[in-house]
Amino acid sequence: MMSEPFEAMLDETASLLGRAQRPLFITGAGISADSGLPTYRGIGGLYNDRLTEEGFPIEEALSGHMLARRPEITWRYIGQIESNCRRAGPNAAHRLIAAFEKEKPGLWVLTQNIDSLHRKAGSKNLIEIHGTVHRLLCTACNHERGVEDYAELALPPVCPECGQQVRPDVVLFGEMLPRLALERLAQVMEEGPDLVISIGTTSVFPYIAHPVWWARQSGVASVEINPGETGVSMIVSHRLKMGAAQALEAIWERLHPPVVS
Repeated sequence: MMSEPFEAMLDETASLLGRAQRPLFITGAGISADSGLPTYRGIGGLYNDRLTEEGFPIEEALSGHMLARRPEITWRYIGQIESNCRRAGPNAAHRLIAAFEKEKPGLWVLTQNIDSLHRKAGSKNLIEIHGTVHRLLCTACNHERGVEDYAELALPPVCPECGQQVRPDVVLFGEMLPRLALERLAQVMEEGPDLVISIGTTSVFPYIAHPVWWARQSGVASVEINPGETGVSMIVSHRLKMGAAQALEAIWERLHPPVVS
């Protein structure tokens, strides 16, 4: 049973979301944990304070520099991520955010995740700031293609058109963020979210933490849903130390109580 202060915080969060017309959800690996996908950092992180099999930090293995120098290493871990994604589907948190978007057309999702689970759940107003593993780009020609999974791919794959190296359409460590995604995020921030909700991210990247700092400076309410401590835990106006699915289900139930006949 939840404590009274905890229930009160859920009530307040539900009230904020109920009134909001332009909420911005910011999501990280933690929102996909209930889909069976491991986080790479934070509580239960797959590489939390550990190295890869080759002795590299995961950030180095999944870097643009490593892809250019030793693509087989980067592809090993991209392949591992995709393999986990293949076995996973959207969970209640992804589905409820998509359901809230149907009620609130001004809702946007900024996600760090490359698993495409928000898209599969039905989210339309989506900024996949780190790209997706389900699209491949040739590094030499203009060929690109979407793939359901990597089951039939030899890793590292080559371009079927020119035979050169192919890469996933994801932002690796040390690489620039995609211009179109940044422009879309800038437009969302210019229009001004009326609520910022950070879910399942440690908020270590400035562009992920920025909307929360913006909310604090602008007098806009902000909520963090995360069982662990993060870079924005001390600045949000409301904090729920819960998993994503549990918290969003509780919020949804408060805003959509069952009709008693």
